[in-house]
Amino acid sequence: MFAGDGKNVRPPAVAGSFYPLDAALLKDQVGDLLAGAESASRGRVRAVVAPHAGYVYSGSTAAAAFAGLEELAGRVERLVVIGPAHYVAFSGIAVPSVAAFRTPLGAVPLDRPAIDRVLDLPQIVVNDAAHAPEHALEVELPFLQAVLGAIPVVPLLVGSVRAEEVADVLARLWDEDALIVVSSDLSHYHDYATAKRRDAATAAAIEALDEAAIGRDDACGSLALRGVLIVAKQRGFAVQRLALRNSGDTAGDRSRVVGYGAWAIREV
Repeated sequence: MFAGDGKNVRPPAVAGSFYPLDAALLKDQVGDLLAGAESASRGRVRAVVAPHAGYVYSGSTAAAAFAGLEELAGRVERLVVIGPAHYVAFSGIAVPSVAAFRTPLGAVPLDRPAIDRVLDLPQIVVNDAAHAPEHALEVELPFLQAVLGAIPVVPLLVGSVRAEEVADVLARLWDEDALIVVSSDLSHYHDYATAKRRDAATAAAIEALDEAAIGRDDACGSLALRGVLIVAKQRGFAVQRLALRNSGDTAGDRSRVVGYGAWAIREV
């Protein structure tokens, strides 16, 4: 496993808040969440969509996306993890300059050769400041470590950009050796009934590969979602729902909820 020299590794930003800081506790929690996820026949999975809130809120939904991916071990050589930037505003899609991301479960090496393949695209920017505080990609890594080990990762943070530009980056990286992981929550801060209605409509759009129907207020990772759906539609892939719920179903009150969904994108 890559260890890094400590100087060129992004440390975890939300360990101890979004998920446990202690490695043993984190391993147990992720294991329990994966064990509790319903299994589903998925075929050849090429991408998954998972939420990125604290595990007490969205961990069970995220686990539904990652459970069963063990069968990809040995077939997947890189993980392209893409999600929205919450803290730093910028134009384009940000990649980091570091050699690895660290979680309490260990270091995850970055696939620098794959990152180099997209550096010539005008929408790609190197921006460590955007990655430093960001939870959207980080919270997916312990699940991926538990299921697939320390497979090299291409972390992509989406700033101000067009969905078609996201699709162009993903199309270049999405070969037979890659699994795409889209990190996105759904609607934010509606009452329970409104959130259920809005998220059901968004889920239907995702499953119909209707990227244009997904607005910024429908999913915080809407641009990442739209980008992956553009490429999936071009390649004739199908989308399978794995879970759909919100914080009112897990660990919050129902007056102001956040929606979560999990999907697999697979070959037909």
